[in-house]
Amino acid sequence: MAQKKAHEVDSFLRRLDRAYPIILIYGPDKGLVSERAAAFIKLTDLPPDDPFAVIRLDADAVQADPGKLSDEANTISMFGGERLIWVRNASGQKGLADAVAHLAKNPPQATFILIEAGDLKKGAGLRGIVEQSASAMALPCYSDDVRSLDATIDEMMTRYGLQISLDARSLLKESLGGDRLATRGELEKICLYAHGSERVTIDDVRDIIGDVSAVSYEAIIDAIMVGNLADFTHAFDRVIGTGSSSFLILSSAIRQFQSLQTLRYGMETEGKNAGSAVATAKPPVFFARKKLVETALQRWSTLTCARAIERLQKTVLESRRNADLAVPIIRQSLIALVAEAARAGRPGR
Repeated sequence: MAQKKAHEVDSFLRRLDRAYPIILIYGPDKGLVSERAAAFIKLTDLPPDDPFAVIRLDADAVQADPGKLSDEANTISMFGGERLIWVRNASGQKGLADAVAHLAKNPPQATFILIEAGDLKKGAGLRGIVEQSASAMALPCYSDDVRSLDATIDEMMTRYGLQISLDARSLLKESLGGDRLATRGELEKICLYAHGSERVTIDDVRDIIGDVSAVSYEAIIDAIMVGNLADFTHAFDRVIGTGSSSFLILSSAIRQFQSLQTLRYGMETEGKNAGSAVATAKPPVFFARKKLVETALQRWSTLTCARAIERLQKTVLESRRNADLAVPIIRQSLIALVAEAARAGRPGR
């Protein structure tokens, strides 16, 4: 079978194998398909912008005129040398599959055929034809797993001469999606943002990746749990200033106190310390927040967590009944929780 497993594709694309003049690159990760197509073109040493060396075709155009692909593949270059036929947007076009089947039996001389496709079912249509051919190779592209994501991060950091802290890397891997092109775009923004520094920090990642309000919600809740009034005020004002819903702060706080209550219950019933409770938490506590959650567990008991949740639920009702005063009502309620955590953290308490 002429196909590579997902983890073998990058190795295959390190050198040009002329035994396979027909290459099918397919999969649900469009960004990765595009990136690997560019990598294959680079291997051929053909200039992608030269219309005599690289002929671009849309799959639907081949579907409408299947003979067009064969005609182009067997045309001798006006200036001599090799050529590339680059077919994009392939899917289930039968005409295209038939044209590729014909060329796979009679491979063209001095011409490569590169086909970019979306997700194709195993053994069906175009993918089945390529996989069963001795002169063609199928290269699957699936969303980045942890290993390939780490490799992409390392590649971009090296390109920009940067290092990245462990907590920043962890947040990046949690925040980035599965599309390779989008991942590279986000990584490039972070590298440009950190230009002039030696290391990408977790603050750099938070500033660039994801929804600013969501990050600020987390900062608000963290400040509440450990009793840090200054951080609470800064984060709360930031969220309100963006026009985000203040009710989402309450729902985030309720969820966090419920999680905290569960961890604290394990401490009180199983004799765990805060560090052990955090280390065995499911879902796991993010690396950068472990110390903060341990501190919070020392300041809140199951009983005080229950009271905090009750206060927050009452605040939801009160702020909805008085929508014009929602922001000051919510602020006052949350400041009371900040004060309670601060008192619990004082020596002698």
